[in-house]
Amino acid sequence: MNPLDKPFAQLALVVLTVAVLPMFLTSGILATEILIFAMVVAACNLLLGYTGLLSFGQGIFFGIGTYAAGICLTRWSIPVPLVLAGAALLGAATATLVGWLSIRRQGVYFVMLTLAFSQLFYFMAYTFSGLTGGDNGLLGVPRPSIGGTVLNAPWSYYTYVAICFVAIFAILVMVTQSTFGRTLLAIRENEGRAAAIGFPTRLFKIEAFAISGAVTAFGGALHAMLIGVAPLSNIEYHTSEMILIMTIIGGSSSLFGSVLGAGFYLLLADTLSTIWPRWLLLLGLVLVTVALFLQRGLWGLVERGYDLIFRRDRAPDTPVEEP
Repeated sequence: MNPLDKPFAQLALVVLTVAVLPMFLTSGILATEILIFAMVVAACNLLLGYTGLLSFGQGIFFGIGTYAAGICLTRWSIPVPLVLAGAALLGAATATLVGWLSIRRQGVYFVMLTLAFSQLFYFMAYTFSGLTGGDNGLLGVPRPSIGGTVLNAPWSYYTYVAICFVAIFAILVMVTQSTFGRTLLAIRENEGRAAAIGFPTRLFKIEAFAISGAVTAFGGALHAMLIGVAPLSNIEYHTSEMILIMTIIGGSSSLFGSVLGAGFYLLLADTLSTIWPRWLLLLGLVLVTVALFLQRGLWGLVERGYDLIFRRDRAPDTPVEEP
């Protein structure tokens, strides 16, 4: 195992990232958004990288978390910790339902089912505009308060999100390093063999969906409080697509690759959008480059650099004497 893949190294890199971002970014909102989407992409990585499930339904759970926070905070006076917990539970319940139905098929049929569910939930949110606000979304979503002080300052809310992010990332690391996580890897590599050994593969997949949905909805609730709106766009198919692109760019072989993918995508989007209105064309070229030359994403590039710098000197081979 590469030393960078060890749990302690992953957590150390996350803490370092959280500490370094305020030093290099002038926008607290952008830095907070990077952490939120890094959390969401890590949850997607649990499905794609560890279970082998290419799901286009992550936007469903992100949007549900957004609407849960928007409805609870704009219409009822519910404490933010309870709102976040409720959003996570609602996301887990929805993901369990979507996963239970989708994993009945495999391959392209599974992908099409998750895509169909994504469109279904989008049109439900659009239709029930009295609850979701329709195209306008839910406006005026407040930020949390600590000791009676509302975290309206960008960097104060960044600190709040950073604490949540480190805690969630640590939980995901423990999940992937547990027996449950190792079983997910076995299912990804050979589901038939894992089932023959006696593992209930469908149950494990549903549990992976539930965990991923809970974390994604949690991130959606944080995002609603960041921008002050619960928009319809958060539950669109394009949100699922964006999360998957971040996952692929960062690399699905490591959870910290999710942080790299989210940061790279959002920073590139922020930079290119000010230079050229059609910056998505350039992003497409970046994705093609990653697909052709960086199959392990940015994390694979980091591992190569580590091996080149810190590789150990090998002792010369001892010649074998001929008889």
